[in-house]
This record gives sequence, structure tokens and C-alpha cells, in this order.
Amino acid sequence: MFVQQLITGLSVGSIYALMAVGYSLIYSLLNFTNFAHSASVLIGAYAGYYYITLVVDNPITAALCSLVLGAILAALIERITYQPLLDKGARRIYLLIAGLGISIIGENLIVVLIDGRFHAYKTALSSMPVSIFGASIGVIDLIILLASAVALLLVQFLIQKTKVGLAIRGAAFDLTTASIMGINVRRLILIVFIIAGSLAGLSGVFLGIKYTAYPTMGNLTNKAFISAVVGGLGSLPGAVVGALILGVLETMISAYVSSAMRNLFAYALLIVILLIRPWGLMGKSMEDKA
Repeated sequence: MFVQQLITGLSVGSIYALMAVGYSLIYSLLNFTNFAHSASVLIGAYAGYYYITLVVDNPITAALCSLVLGAILAALIERITYQPLLDKGARRIYLLIAGLGISIIGENLIVVLIDGRFHAYKTALSSMPVSIFGASIGVIDLIILLASAVALLLVQFLIQKTKVGLAIRGAAFDLTTASIMGINVRRLILIVFIIAGSLAGLSGVFLGIKYTAYPTMGNLTNKAFISAVVGGLGSLPGAVVGALILGVLETMISAYVSSAMRNLFAYALLIVILLIRPWGLMGKSMEDKA
């Protein structure tokens, strides 16, 4: 029972990690929380659902489709909404408010253009079990865990070992100085949004396969935000650690205490972290940001 819950918790945590890394990437560069992130998660979930339902039952290609559409949507949001505000020198709080508006618009567009019902993925992997140490583990949990780990390692490699990653790290330290040194900041911001959007789209299809696709599922990005805060906003390793901690603890609470306590625990953890260590487990103390 414990092994089963642990694997399930790591699987859920890895989905949170995909979203939380996107939050942290954008925060480290622009110092604001991108609540429009949920729109990329939403389009990823629905794209994966319709791909598997109407095209072919292949979660791998469905995930790639969701990844691409999540990246495209994030790029459009950055160019149409955030970039004009940045060009006008708007305060970061206005970017946060715009992101909240986009999130709500995305939910309502799904209801208007599709419907407000729950859509279960019709894939054989959802019910396929495998035995590990006597525990029955869903194959989909193992696939999600593995695929998320690969995606996060690729992002880490990009950030640490490439010229683009070097530019992102430099801009995260000081965006103005990076611009003076010749870095194309506008293009760099777009690249960061594309990376974050692709991870969000991927997390959306995983959430859809594991649970269902529905208009308000973007609210689950709140858990990713909590993960990023627990780990330390702006810290990519911290976002991953915070997500895994939250995923495992939530699953254990649901299994051994009550599923009704799951959300209560998550938000209580957020408040405790903000009271005790507001910069997170692996973050650095910084001035107030949006």
C-alpha cells in the first residue's frame, strides 16, 4: 500500500513539477507570477483528449501535440498581452492581473466553444497495472514519472549547458544589464515563455490521462504555484523538490487520513512556508515581487 501511494505521489508531483518549473522560469526573468500558465495546461489537456479520441490512441504523439500547442499558446499570450505591457513599462502587478484575466477567459472559451462536461481519455494505458514489490502500480503513473523526468532533465540541460541557457541565467540575474551586454531580451522572454508553455501543455495531457479534461482544470496550477513557493520562486531545482514533496504528501494524506483534507493540507503548507521561510526551501531572500 505504501509503495503504491509513493509511486502515485511521485507521479502527481512530477506533473506539478512540470508546471512549477514554468512558473519559476518566468518569475526568475520577469519577477511576476504568470497565472495565464493555466491556459497552456488547459489547451494541452483538451488537445490530448481529442487527439487520442479522434486520431489514434497513442499517448506519446498526443503528448507531443499538447506540448507544441501549449508552447504556441504561451508565445501568443506573451506577444499579444505581456509584451505590450512591458514595452509601456507597466508595473509587474499589472502583468499578474492580466494573467488572471487570461486564465478566466480560457476557462469560459472552453465552456462556450466545447462544453462544460468532464471528458475521460479513452486510452488503454489508464487501467493497465504493473506489479512492483507486490504493489499494483498503474502503468500510466510510471510513464508520467519517466516522461516528466526526461522533460525536466532536458530543460535543466538547456539552462546549464547551452548559450540560450547562459543568456537566461544572465538575464535572470539582471535583465537590464543583459540587454546592455547585447542580449536580445525580447526574444529571450519569448523563448522562456515557449519553454514554460511546452511544459504546461505536457502537464495538461498527463493530468487529462490520469484524471479527466474539464474547463476548470487549470485551477490545478495553483498546486504548481504552491510547489514553486515551497521550493523557492525562481529556483528550478526548488520547484521540482517542492512539487515532489507536495505530490507525495497530498497522496499520503488522501490515502491514510481523508481525501477531503488534500486541498486543506496544500494551502496550509503554503501559509506555513510563507510564515516561516517566505523565500522557500531552496530560494534566496529577495525584495517584494508580484
